[in-house]
Amino acid sequence: MAKIEILIPAMGEGITEATITQFLKKEGDLVEEEESIIEIATDKVDSEIPAPQSGKIAKFLFAEGDVAQVGDVIAIIVPDGDELGDEELVSSEPAKVEEEIVFELPKEKATVETEAKLASKTENGSFISPLVRKIAQEENVSLQELNQIEGSGENKRITKKDILQFIESKRSQAVVSEPIVAPLRSAPAPAPFSHQSYNGENVEIIEMDRMRKLIAQYMVQSKQISPHVTSFIDVDVTGLVKWRNKIKNEFLQKEGQKLTFTPIFVEAVTKALKDYPMVNVSVDGDKIIRKKFINIGMATALPSGNLIVPVIKSADEKNLVGITKQVNDLADRARVNKLQPDEIQGSTFTITNLGAFGSTTGTPIINQPEVAILAVGAIKKKPAVIETPQGDTIGIRNIMVLSLSYDHRVVDGALGGMFLKRVAEYLENFDMNRNI
Repeated sequence: MAKIEILIPAMGEGITEATITQFLKKEGDLVEEEESIIEIATDKVDSEIPAPQSGKIAKFLFAEGDVAQVGDVIAIIVPDGDELGDEELVSSEPAKVEEEIVFELPKEKATVETEAKLASKTENGSFISPLVRKIAQEENVSLQELNQIEGSGENKRITKKDILQFIESKRSQAVVSEPIVAPLRSAPAPAPFSHQSYNGENVEIIEMDRMRKLIAQYMVQSKQISPHVTSFIDVDVTGLVKWRNKIKNEFLQKEGQKLTFTPIFVEAVTKALKDYPMVNVSVDGDKIIRKKFINIGMATALPSGNLIVPVIKSADEKNLVGITKQVNDLADRARVNKLQPDEIQGSTFTITNLGAFGSTTGTPIINQPEVAILAVGAIKKKPAVIETPQGDTIGIRNIMVLSLSYDHRVVDGALGGMFLKRVAEYLENFDMNRNI
């Protein structure tokens, strides 16, 4: 009998597994070809798996919250009207779902209990999904502690929510019982911050979604890794604004694309990185890795309020038309959650557009493992001094502020300042007679 197996697809270098976050259909539902049926998430991006052909969903082989490996069969589709026997469904299930999974915690944290093998079920019969096992490993939760958790899922399944609540309770107890030790130099020890004075009547407790948790984690890590320094420069983009206003309708008719300022910023940054390649680097211990390719990350706000950074690969090999098409495509698909994992990794430098929200400037946080990030502020009309052969005069100009945050371990003020000035020069000296 014909059946179609739905697999976890390959999602880019270094990505070997994904968490099943949501089933968009139910078993028995009819689906059309290319209709999304399962939502998955990696540590990089959320994405959806579509049906390869029309049919009926016969069975899901994993549960929401489970972690599946690339290549695993996660669902089966059959033609409408067909049915699969139990033996056909069982034979398609990945063997590893039932087999025992063993892992060890780092020796410096390990105890006799945490070195014990963690099976797929606790002693009291609660099922432990791969995701829960992973969280237990990362948070040093022992097998004995897992046995204490009463699973709230189907068939006593321990859910992600169950183990996170257990970990939070464990931490709270540790804070209460931990003695406060005075630090050196007799400085007063800070008391643990407590939210106990808040109650349900005057606050709203909002659980961070998965992406917001990742963003929070990455931002904290970046500040801990890189000593941030930020430089600023005013840029007169009057000529650039006039050129874009003149050409945008023609560009739309000819290329079928809206011409925003973002592709022009990407082009200017790419040229400046060629001039100052030591900004296009990353740090590995005491080694500097200089990239001979230029991939520009483009910070993009999502409707959810979160942020994602799709990447324009090989930006130095594209002209302005090619950059524009990729910028628009990536931005459009980012907003509807259609990016692939390999489209948000591999950047060597990132641009974030604060001006899109009216901000004049800001101090962006570096997107690791890069060593610099450029923020572009809003373009505003301002009075400015204009130098002419007849002398200085005052005029109304389109001015924007560029701010460059850079890793002071490898980018000194001189290099950061010269790079920032070069980006400004490419924008200020834009060729107003340029044709597309």
